[in-house]
Parts: sequence; structure tokens; C-alpha cells
Amino acid sequence: MTKKHSHTEHRAMHADPSGDADPAPQADGAVDAAPDSAPEAPLPVAEPGVAPAAALDELNDKYLRLAAEYDNFRRRTSKERLELSARSQGELLKMLIDPLDDLARVIAQGPGASDAKTVLDAVEVVDKKMMKGLVAAGLEVINPVGKPFDPTLHEAVSTAPAATKEEDHIVSQVFQPGYLFKGQLLRAARVVVLQWNG
Repeated sequence: MTKKHSHTEHRAMHADPSGDADPAPQADGAVDAAPDSAPEAPLPVAEPGVAPAAALDELNDKYLRLAAEYDNFRRRTSKERLELSARSQGELLKMLIDPLDDLARVIAQGPGASDAKTVLDAVEVVDKKMMKGLVAAGLEVINPVGKPFDPTLHEAVSTAPAATKEEDHIVSQVFQPGYLFKGQLLRAARVVVLQWNG
């Protein structure tokens, strides 16, 4: 007659040789982690001999000091930026002082002191001196006669018929020059563009 094994005996027969019991299944079918799994990182604790309230006060003090330092840094950099901008504008204006003085001298002569040609020559000298200073500061004149039309730099105010297909979309005339300052478009050149109609 065969001997029936009880449920308890069956579990004992299939027990882990190490003597540990099988992990108990949970309600969702998952199995408890093995006892030798890595423990979770411990939570930070206050330094020995420091009460939790004192540690919190210390952290709060550090935070307030850091916030104050950042606020000071932000104000300082903002002030430096404004000062740098003012210095740059001052340098640019300094280049215009001499041409303005020349222009004032021409005006001071009054009507009838010089003929029209003398006045025109004086104004031309002022214009050249002023443009030289502005170009040295980074100004670039856009005068694209004979160049292909570029909508990023030019504004077409009119078109004219092109004599050949090769002249299509070429700038034939500039009504008003454009200006770039260190790569920044200040004003597009207003131009007449040739158009080939076949």
C-alpha cells in the first residue's frame, strides 16, 4: 500500500538544501525578494550631537545665504552689462564728435560767407569723415548695384525690364542704401530689380 505524503511533507522534500524556506507568494503573484538582496540607501541623518531642528536651521541659513549671493551676482552682472553698453555707445559717439564740429563750423559761417561749391565741399568732407568713423565702428553700407537681388538685405520698390535673361533679378538702381552693423541689418537697401519677361 502506497503511503500518501502530506502537503507539509511534500514541501519539506522540495525545500532549499540550505535550509531556507521558499519565498512566500504575495497576492499579486509576485515573490518576496530574497533576504540577501541589497538594502535601500539609508536616509540622511543629522550629524551626531546635532538636534534635527538645529540641522534644519543650519540648512535654511545656507539656503538664504546662497539665494542672497545669487541675487547680488545677478544685480552685479546686470549693472556691468549696462556699463559696457554705455561705454560702447560712448566710443561710437566719440567718433562723431569731430565731424559734428566740422559741420558746426560750416554752419557758423552764415549765409553769403561762402559760395555754394565751398559749402558743398565742406559738407562732403564732413560726410566722408563721419562715414569713416562709423565704418571703423562696424557699420557696413549695402549698395548692391549690379548684384543679384537678395530679399534678406534688399527691398524691391520697383522693377525694370531686363535686356537679357542673364540680367534677370539683378539690381539696376539703389534708391536708398541699406546698412548693416556687425552683421545686424539696420535698414534694407531700397532697390530697382531687373526682370526678364522673355
